[in-house]
Amino acid sequence: MRRTLFAFLVILAPALAQQAAVPVELENPRITGVNKEPAHATFTPYPGEAEALRADVAGSVFTKSLNGLWKFHWVKQPGERPVDFYQPGFSVADWKEIAVPSNWELKGYGTPIYSNIPYPFKRDAPHVMEEPDDKTWTAYAERNPVGSYRRTFVLPAAWNSRETFLVFDGVSSALVLYVNGQRVGYSQDSRLPAEFNITQYVKPGTNMVAAEVYRWNAGSYMEDQDTWRVSGIYRNVTLVSRAPVSIRDFQVMTPLDSSYRDATLKLSVKVRNLAAQQASGSVEAKLLDARGAQVVNPMVVKWTAGANAEAAVELQQAVANPRKWSAEEPNLYRMLLTLKDGAGKTIESVPWSVGFRAVEIKGDQILFNGRKIYLKGVDRHEFDPDTGQYMTHERMIQDLTLMKRNNINAVRTSHYPNTPEWYALCDQFGVYVLDEADIESHGYGAGERQRISEGEDYTDNHVDRVSRMVERDKNHPAIFAFSMGNEAGIGRNFDAAKSYVKAHHPEFYISYESGRSFHGDFFSPMYPRIADIPATYEAQGQGRPMYMVEYAYARGNSTGNLRDYWDLIESLPYMHGGFIWDWQDKGIRKKGADGKEFWAYGGDYGDKPNDESMVLNGLVLPDRTPHPALEEVKKVYQNIKVEPVDLLHGKLRVRNKNIFRDLILCPRRLGDAGERRDHRAGRPSTADRGGGAAPGCHAGAKTAAAHARRRVLP
Repeated sequence: MRRTLFAFLVILAPALAQQAAVPVELENPRITGVNKEPAHATFTPYPGEAEALRADVAGSVFTKSLNGLWKFHWVKQPGERPVDFYQPGFSVADWKEIAVPSNWELKGYGTPIYSNIPYPFKRDAPHVMEEPDDKTWTAYAERNPVGSYRRTFVLPAAWNSRETFLVFDGVSSALVLYVNGQRVGYSQDSRLPAEFNITQYVKPGTNMVAAEVYRWNAGSYMEDQDTWRVSGIYRNVTLVSRAPVSIRDFQVMTPLDSSYRDATLKLSVKVRNLAAQQASGSVEAKLLDARGAQVVNPMVVKWTAGANAEAAVELQQAVANPRKWSAEEPNLYRMLLTLKDGAGKTIESVPWSVGFRAVEIKGDQILFNGRKIYLKGVDRHEFDPDTGQYMTHERMIQDLTLMKRNNINAVRTSHYPNTPEWYALCDQFGVYVLDEADIESHGYGAGERQRISEGEDYTDNHVDRVSRMVERDKNHPAIFAFSMGNEAGIGRNFDAAKSYVKAHHPEFYISYESGRSFHGDFFSPMYPRIADIPATYEAQGQGRPMYMVEYAYARGNSTGNLRDYWDLIESLPYMHGGFIWDWQDKGIRKKGADGKEFWAYGGDYGDKPNDESMVLNGLVLPDRTPHPALEEVKKVYQNIKVEPVDLLHGKLRVRNKNIFRDLILCPRRLGDAGERRDHRAGRPSTADRGGGAAPGCHAGAKTAAAHARRRVLP
């Protein structure tokens, strides 16, 4: 009996050791973070207004990038990891280095897995390290890989009397952070920042930071998106220095009056005092136009914050007829938000780009600045054939340039919040954004009440992911609505998440497709048949505005009936367009045995389970070379439509389908220009005859014109 028991314990010991070694937070869905900072808007502090105005060309002395090479060690499962690697005395001299940001699978560590719906580990929420029933699955051998990262940094001497924060913009999927051998905290949610106040852990001079990253955690049941499953520190890592009294958060709102002409600039600012005594001072806001001229008088309000407390202040100023923001005319103003102490000395200045716009739902209409808009959109995953989930500035510029050149005016961040820079670029380029939370539990069901959407242990996780997305991105004019996720069931956890948004931000609208858009302010189905749309809306629309959150699946020879969709869209008052699935093929650049490069898809890395080539379903190749289908999209999405009037006499009708932008027709020499209309006034007018000025065609209007130089022969 004793020998049998001893043998049993010998066999069981490795498994027990592995379980004991795992952080207690890893398989607990109720714990979304430990010692993380509250969510706040994305911004950078500068020493003063002059430095803040140069923000686009010079970095702040209050930030320090930790991007670059880190010492790195990878193991297949937690029990094999170097448990004490975070200790200053632990030598990593023989470790290799890895670039940060990056995904470790694309650097030769472990296996990228492409799966659409099946979880890549055994489905048994909240556990992620159970033995898969199928021994051929990647997760059988790679049960829950762990990457151990280490590097040092020198704390600038000017920061010694200030608060120091460490910000990870994105880590997939769970992070345990150590500084100088001390445990700082824990984070999950792969697509939102993990920010920690490390002031008490750092010292003057050289410091050591260690990050232990797990491939899967309890939150991975909410990250079942149709894309490559890859891991690591894949977004920017930044040190931020803040004064003991600083701006913790702010919100910008720009409501328009009933005529959509004049605006009110409304600011809510939260000032945090981490000092041991009460502090007071003022907040000043300036609004500048593109030339740097002040648009209105500076706004100033005083604040007082108790020790280790926070003060909230409000500022408000009328702005007469500002240039409005839209995807067609993305007009931006520069705001400077300056915090001063009681003596009037500047503590910090924060720059922000403000777009004046109003988003409303009135009946079955989405109104942007008082006018119905159409979403000529695409769904876009963050994926690069060479860098995986890490999106470079150049790749984002390439994506937006291609989109605008092909008449795409809207993007859904399928299916998670994107890197912060993406939203700033959408503000600048003029692209409507449907910002989506990092929630998809498709492996448990898409449109029904299921384990994750109804499980009480996952309620806080849903609320955390939606609320932190909204708080981070709330100031971007490009965002017209927030989505609570994709194909993740329905139930009380989405009720709770929506309740947070409506209680804290009633100005925002919520989108969610699952369950006939049960939780959404919009009716946003996937892939409805053209002929079925009117009846489907009648049965399920409930008088809400409608757009298709996914349609025109762009795999292979596709989008051929796009014009049929849009003929119907433009004929129905409640229809507002949709988002084509999807923007790019998500292949990985790989070399075959013959040395030739090809686009790898599911199974090409021996990954199991996999959904093979379903990852290749975009309008462009992984390197953004357009597929032929993009030409069809460009044609159908175009905002200028030319119709024949009398071709024998060279007469055409030009329809301007822009919502806000007037169209100026090219100069021409006409023998007989005929009649055109001044659509701004709605009255007919006679066009110039002969070599006259170009006629105009105002937004949403038609202009009849003649082209006398080319006649159509009978």
